Amino acid sequence: MPRTITGQYLARYQRIAADDGGTSLLPVTGAQRRFVLVRAMDPSGRPDIVPMFFAFPGGTVDPVRLRAAANRLAALHPVLRARPEVLRGTPVLRLTEPDVPVEHVVRAPGEDAATALRRVLAGWTAQGSPLRLYLVQDGPAAGDEVLAVVLDHTACDGQSLARIVEELTAAYRDEPGSAGPEPAEAAAELAAYREAVQLQLDAEQRAGSAGALEYWGDRLRVVHERAPQLPPRTPVTGSRPTGAAELRLPAPASGVPFPALLDACRAAARVLYGPGHVLPIGYPWGGRPAGAPPVLGCFLNTVVFPAATVDVPHAPDETATQWWDDLDRADTPFDEVVHAARSAGSQWSGRLDGLLTVDDARRRPALRLGGVEGREVHIDGRQVRAPFAVSVTHGSELHIRMVWDRTVLDDAAAQDGFAAFRDAVRAPVRADVPVG
Repeated sequence: MPRTITGQYLARYQRIAADDGGTSLLPVTGAQRRFVLVRAMDPSGRPDIVPMFFAFPGGTVDPVRLRAAANRLAALHPVLRARPEVLRGTPVLRLTEPDVPVEHVVRAPGEDAATALRRVLAGWTAQGSPLRLYLVQDGPAAGDEVLAVVLDHTACDGQSLARIVEELTAAYRDEPGSAGPEPAEAAAELAAYREAVQLQLDAEQRAGSAGALEYWGDRLRVVHERAPQLPPRTPVTGSRPTGAAELRLPAPASGVPFPALLDACRAAARVLYGPGHVLPIGYPWGGRPAGAPPVLGCFLNTVVFPAATVDVPHAPDETATQWWDDLDRADTPFDEVVHAARSAGSQWSGRLDGLLTVDDARRRPALRLGGVEGREVHIDGRQVRAPFAVSVTHGSELHIRMVWDRTVLDDAAAQDGFAAFRDAVRAPVRADVPVG
């Protein structure tokens, strides 16, 4: 087996943990490693955060009770009280005491609730709890209040989000003064988390085999992220850094085949970047390794699809075959994949030209506080890590949203790209609503 990035990381981590005494530091998975290093390379230090927004009738949320509930979660789950750091160039998580803030957001003159929440989330810093809660009055409907449950992406993936909502609901039902987890329970959860991460790193090290690296090097050799090639248009200079559009389709019983969504991203990229390019489109994939304890954490990997923007659409079977071949090596960590592509001759830096996420809303529980079910709402205008990002939510209907970075794409160009995505999905449109 080659000397993998994962293997080198483990060796460095073990030396640092030994120097530290090994009690306050945790190793990071390949996904966490990517998020920490991307933040370190960002000139503004901008983190990747995952917010969930819930609207409740005014006066529903008791901040004292909510903070007590959130701290009980953080006392039990190590990843909710572990802060990312880079020590001697090595990403780690450092365990701290649980201290989840619940901030009452005061709106500035002229701000609505959405604008106020965008403002506070834009100020998120790496110093502080990986789980933070924000409450603002007068939400989307008069008399509403909106609760934002926000996590550093190093602390969660989609599977974790569902559990956090479930457990926050349960903890809120307890009395505010209720004791947290017993020391033995917290110690057992910490041991389980260490075991799960070690199993994940073992799987990632195996996934860095010579054959997998050769595959990804060949697959991504011609990838190179590019600035969109657009005709001159007037950019939007509004206060929101991103624009958005959405559509709703009848939900197929089996869901939209993932290769069809990749082809739709390719169609959008062709409009935005022009033909003749091979662009990196990233999507999350994976979960806990076999036999791992069911802990909260970040275990997904970012898989890269080389989207060739050709004049003639790819045959669906061709895309599906490529995608299935990719999934056979989907455990290879992102940084290993980037290194393999560059070793094969690509000039790709590791930045992504597009992002695609798919979520099954039928598996997502509702947040209930004091017996009242919160209504999940969208807050548009938050920054994204790529020129465009598409999220697909499958429930009673198929909800497709595309957001774009207004410093890269103007609204007219992005709407053209979104129309190409919509047309490529090949399903009857029930609504096509530009947002913001």
